[in-house]
Amino acid sequence: MKGQGLKAIALHMALGLVTLLTVAPLVWMVSASLMRSGEASSYPPPWWPSAPTLDHYRALLTQGGLGRQFFNSLGLAIAATLLSTTFNTLAGYAFAKLRFKGRDAIFAALIGALVIPGQVAMLPLFLMLKGMGLVNSYVGVLVPSLAGIFGIFLVRQYARGIPDELIEAARIDGAGEFRIFFSIVLPLLKPVLATLAVFAFLGSWNDFMWPLIVLTDGELHTLPVALASLSREHVQDSELMMAGAVITVLPVLGLFLMLQRYYLQGLTLGGVKQ
Repeated sequence: MKGQGLKAIALHMALGLVTLLTVAPLVWMVSASLMRSGEASSYPPPWWPSAPTLDHYRALLTQGGLGRQFFNSLGLAIAATLLSTTFNTLAGYAFAKLRFKGRDAIFAALIGALVIPGQVAMLPLFLMLKGMGLVNSYVGVLVPSLAGIFGIFLVRQYARGIPDELIEAARIDGAGEFRIFFSIVLPLLKPVLATLAVFAFLGSWNDFMWPLIVLTDGELHTLPVALASLSREHVQDSELMMAGAVITVLPVLGLFLMLQRYYLQGLTLGGVKQ
């Protein structure tokens, strides 16, 4: 028992150290964003601001124009989350519970496509969007977010755990497929829906490459693209850059903290359903 207690103490100490190493850069990022200009560049860099100020946040939102880009990113992330969750849920349920010709072959092909890097498809997708006149539009940005192979796989694995008898009983009672899906299946998919929502929101909010390629108008730029452009102009202003990083991180961090219970539950259960 004593040996087990020592192992538990050692494990908790190791986890505490890893947590400290993970959280420390985030804490310093917030602290540096509140420092006066040039204070974070001193050596050794201070951990806490001598006189906290919100001037850098005001400069970003008023002079830097990041307020507009913030709402651009927020709107796109919400739209991508709703669309991605809807299409992934419908497709995942269909692959799990509906019987149609070529179902398993199509799903196997989708799983095989996971090994193809997303960057490979960017050029043909861009040319297709250009032909349809969707370049420099939010619709063009949202197209890759409509559905994802991993999201379909996650919902399929989770939905396979729903008893077939429950669905068959509803069909015998005369319920249509849409009513079965919305009244019976969808409430049972809440944990995996939260997981999908977090994935979709994070993916859209943090996406830098695709909005940079598709959006040419600066007024339409998202927050990561605007922050990268700002860093080239104010490369020496560490405090300003840290304030921009805080504005970028806080929304997704808050979303994850709110949904972490469902997020973890969806990941663990979705991975073991057969």
